[in-house]
Amino acid sequence: MKKENPILSIRSLTKDYGGVRALNNIDLDIYEGELLFIVGDNGAGKSTLINILSGAVAANPGYEILFEGNSVHINTPREAQKLGIYTVYQDLSLCNELNAFQNIFLGNEVTKHTRLNHEEMERRTRDLFEEIGSNVPNPQAAVGTRSGGQRQAIAIAKSLLLPSKVVLMDEPTAALGVIQRKQVSKLTRSLRDSGHAVVVVSQDLGEVVKSADRVIVFRIGEIESILEGGTFTRDDLVAHITGIHSAE
Repeated sequence: MKKENPILSIRSLTKDYGGVRALNNIDLDIYEGELLFIVGDNGAGKSTLINILSGAVAANPGYEILFEGNSVHINTPREAQKLGIYTVYQDLSLCNELNAFQNIFLGNEVTKHTRLNHEEMERRTRDLFEEIGSNVPNPQAAVGTRSGGQRQAIAIAKSLLLPSKVVLMDEPTAALGVIQRKQVSKLTRSLRDSGHAVVVVSQDLGEVVKSADRVIVFRIGEIESILEGGTFTRDDLVAHITGIHSAE
C-alpha cells in the first residue's frame, strides 16, 4: 500500500534507558485509513514507540514528529490528544466503579443548567457503540462487571468522542478469550474503515496476517522490515521477528 501525505511521520527517533537503547533511529510514516500492526519479540521497542507517540515517555533529543505535515512536540498525553492522537492502553485506564458513559465522558461531561446531563451522555454513548458496530448492553452497569471485549469497546468508543485521527492500541487482545479477540478485531477494522489511522501492537500473529494493511517488524530496537498486507504468512512473520530467514 503506497499512499501520499502521511498523517503522522517520525524521523530519527531514538530512546535510551540508561545504557540500554530501546529504539534506534526510527523513521516511520503512518497513514489515514490504514490498520498498521507493530510486531516483534519482547524488548524489541514496540511499546516504547507507543509511549512516546502518546506523550507518556520522552525520546532522546534530535528527533522530529510531523502531524499532518507540521512539526509538533508531544510532551504529555494531553498534548497528544489535542493533536488527535488517542491511546488505548493494555490496562484500558478505565474506572471500574463507573459505568460506560461515565467513563467515556470522564473529563468531557455534558451539562444542562449546571447539572450533569446523564440522559444526553447515555444517548451519545449508545450512538458511539452503534458507530463502531458494538453491542454493550445496559450503559448503567459498572465497567468492572463487563467482559474484556466490552471493556475494549468502551475504551475505543471514548476515542471517537474526542476528535481523534490516530488511535494507538497496545496489546488490545492480551488475556482475552477467542470470542472477545474477535470482537476487538472487528472494532479495530471499524475504526480503520471510518478513516482513522489505527496502530496496533500485537503478538496475535494470526490476527496480523488476517487484518493488517501493513506490518512493521521491530527487532532489537530497530525496524527490521515493513510488510504489505496479504504478502506474508505467519511463518514469514516469525522469521522476520527472530531474524532467522530461510535460505533462498
